[in-house]
Amino acid sequence: MTSLKVALIQTRTPATPQAALEHVAPLIRQAAEGGAQLILTPEATNFLIKDRAARDAVLTDADADMVVQGLRDLARELKVWLLIGSAIVKSGHDGDDRAANRSILIDDTGAVVVIYDKLHVYDVDLPTGESWRESASIRPGDAAVVADTPWGRLGLTICYDVRFPHLHRALGKAGASMIAVPAAFTVPTGEAHWETLLRARAIESGAYILAPAQAGQHEDGRRTWGRSTVVSPWGEVVAKLDDDAPGVLFATLDFDAVSRAREAIPQLTHDRDFALPDA
Repeated sequence: MTSLKVALIQTRTPATPQAALEHVAPLIRQAAEGGAQLILTPEATNFLIKDRAARDAVLTDADADMVVQGLRDLARELKVWLLIGSAIVKSGHDGDDRAANRSILIDDTGAVVVIYDKLHVYDVDLPTGESWRESASIRPGDAAVVADTPWGRLGLTICYDVRFPHLHRALGKAGASMIAVPAAFTVPTGEAHWETLLRARAIESGAYILAPAQAGQHEDGRRTWGRSTVVSPWGEVVAKLDDDAPGVLFATLDFDAVSRAREAIPQLTHDRDFALPDA
């Protein structure tokens, strides 16, 4: 198919799975009613909790997670493809009590097509005094993932992954015409870098970037940037929410634009081996 109507869900995810499902489900219904065939939610769709003990108290396997299972049922009911941008779930690795930050792609029958565990974890001390150590509670994945859909190949990333150009280039070279960047960006980094990074990754990969975001002041005290965005393969912002309120962003993707961008600048075919400089 040469075109696809997508919807990006912008959420302000609560701190409990029950509340999170009640928050996101009406937005997904709105997206389906608007004609979206592929719907994407942000990072941490199933809950947002800073406190490790409180998080671990509600952490489950993906197969038992209330939000994951509820959204699988909803995809089946609405007959849409749905990407859970990420759910925080048990990693399934014995001896490692950290969770996985996991994207889950669901088809229109409610079946799980692929999963992707976030490769790059966010450890940073911000000028505002905020400090984040995602590596302490999230076990990073070890594989890039591209999924086949009825409209083309979809590359999967999560939030901090957007700062790693080689990952997006690899997804483009693997045939991804769309790359998902579900996120929960902080306000300082979002204000400074969000749109610039998204546009750069689109240009480098020659793919559509689909970036649904967490937005606003959350129950656990964090504040996220919002501004869910769709960028074309030429680096143009084709749709954007200009605030941090929950909502739905629609866009129609023209996959001929992917071919045109890659023919105009065939950078994905021009790799050369080179020696690295000394560290």
